[in-house]
Amino acid sequence: MNVLGISGTPRANGNSAILIEYALNSFKKENWNIKHLKMSELTVQPCKACDNCLNVGKCVINDDMHFFYEAFDWCDAIIIASPVYSRNICSQLLSVMDRHYAVSKIRPLQGKAGGAIAVGRGTGGGQAITINAIYNWMLSCGVICVPGELNGVTAITSDPGDILKQEKRLRQAEVLGGNVLKVAKKLKH
Repeated sequence: MNVLGISGTPRANGNSAILIEYALNSFKKENWNIKHLKMSELTVQPCKACDNCLNVGKCVINDDMHFFYEAFDWCDAIIIASPVYSRNICSQLLSVMDRHYAVSKIRPLQGKAGGAIAVGRGTGGGQAITINAIYNWMLSCGVICVPGELNGVTAITSDPGDILKQEKRLRQAEVLGGNVLKVAKKLKH
């Protein structure tokens, strides 16, 4: 079985990318195939709203989005992490979500399990809004949203790597991954 992790952070080894790795630990232990797409390594332009994808069945923009289209179809589960910018989801990840429109008719994520992670500065820094944005997008794609201990995983960090000092948040990411794994396995039976 296959799991897709998407790190929205444009920083290499950013805190949200680190939390995705912890969330994927349960899948590693069960020998799942893992694909971790990192926005720090990929470029996805915003949607042009040209509707060419509806007419021709393919997006006209030639960038790294094809990795996501392939992974949406390939995966049995998905976990997405975003840093919080301006109290919301980061623009890099929003471009991926908007560009999903090109495959929305075939609904490649329908019926798959998914989880969300948000990392921001300060309490009330937009983490809840970001979790909701990710889960709302997942719901629009037909993904079955899976909680961690309570909802998705939220964390407060300022500097790259800060999350590694927060054992509770690292554990929560592993709980989220474990819960997504359980639901994905049940969906396959």
